[in-house]
Amino acid sequence: MATKKAAKKSVKKAAKKTTAKKATKKSTKKTASKKAPAKKAAKKSSSTRKYSPSAGKNVEREMHEMKRGKLKSGRSGKKVTSRKQAIAIGLSEARKEGKKVPPSKK
Repeated sequence: MATKKAAKKSVKKAAKKTTAKKATKKSTKKTASKKAPAKKAAKKSSSTRKYSPSAGKNVEREMHEMKRGKLKSGRSGKKVTSRKQAIAIGLSEARKEGKKVPPSKK
């Protein structure tokens, strides 16, 4: 029993010595620290909405119709299968109703 306790004490002492040495080495390395580069100013985002909530509801309704297979395109009357096309139709209808939607990129 006595030898086990003595062995544990010697292990603890050795561990303390190594951590003390590591701490002194780290402190000497920190003398030549570099300054962090200045961050670039972030681009300010506009606080106002681009799309009105009611315009989002128009798009949501068109997406639902497309998923059911009821959404048809303008002149040709063909069935709409593309997600992007359904969103475009919803935004187009919102523009016609005068809701807040950015102009189309044509």
